[in-house]
Amino acid sequence: MTMTLNETVSAEALRFYTAGDGNRIAYRIDGADHRPVLVLANSIGTTLNMWDGQIPELTKHFRVLRYDFRGHGASDTPAGAYSIDRLGRDVIELLDALHINRVHFIGLSFGGAVGQWLGIHAPERIDRLVLSNTSSYLGPADQWDRMIASVLQADNLSELADMFIGNWFPPHMLETESAVVTSFRSMVLSTRPQGFAGVFAAIRDLDMRRTALLISSPTLVIAGQYDAVTLPSHSELIAATVPNAKLVKLPVVHLSNIERPADFLSVVTEFLLSK
Repeated sequence: MTMTLNETVSAEALRFYTAGDGNRIAYRIDGADHRPVLVLANSIGTTLNMWDGQIPELTKHFRVLRYDFRGHGASDTPAGAYSIDRLGRDVIELLDALHINRVHFIGLSFGGAVGQWLGIHAPERIDRLVLSNTSSYLGPADQWDRMIASVLQADNLSELADMFIGNWFPPHMLETESAVVTSFRSMVLSTRPQGFAGVFAAIRDLDMRRTALLISSPTLVIAGQYDAVTLPSHSELIAATVPNAKLVKLPVVHLSNIERPADFLSVVTEFLLSK
């Protein structure tokens, strides 16, 4: 039995910690205490509910920790630009608050950028690393400046939601919008404009094309064959840069865990559980 994305996390299930800069970050833990910890980091414009469908299977093997980026979901939304360093430190400080030394980490889309930062700057905290549908660089910078200005000036986020939904899902899932697609649209629409602007700034400023070479954790890179946002070539570059990384291509657009959940879980669990 799997949960649907409509079964959102209740207020009682969410917990909070305060980051070093005073902002509260929401998180949730599922699974038995004795299992190894697996951290999940999601896409911009979504919440930790993005992983609802994978929790029943993942908790068979792991204690699963997921959280909302600052500016997203139930986390605080500080003003101004965010940085990949601050978003990476949010994870480290969360682990410190929970007295967790070392974890597996799965990051999808922008969550994969956070995963790369952790692999580069906090290798002692990361056991195995999964980087799905992500990139180490998404330039040029001026496109993100335009996006920041647009989202802060918009009367509503419906146009932005249409863009994200069009980039995330294949045509057959968009022809008759399913409950799953609708739930993702709702997540985008519920994200605060400043949350988008803050993370857009972090994306604008990040460039880990060279420093990804410093990642020493065993790494699995998952590419979407039809991904028009984080192109297959972006995944290929990460896999070629990170020492001994393994590359898997799935016949998906962007949200591998939603479009092909069984395939996603199969390759991820095989990698995480391998000796």
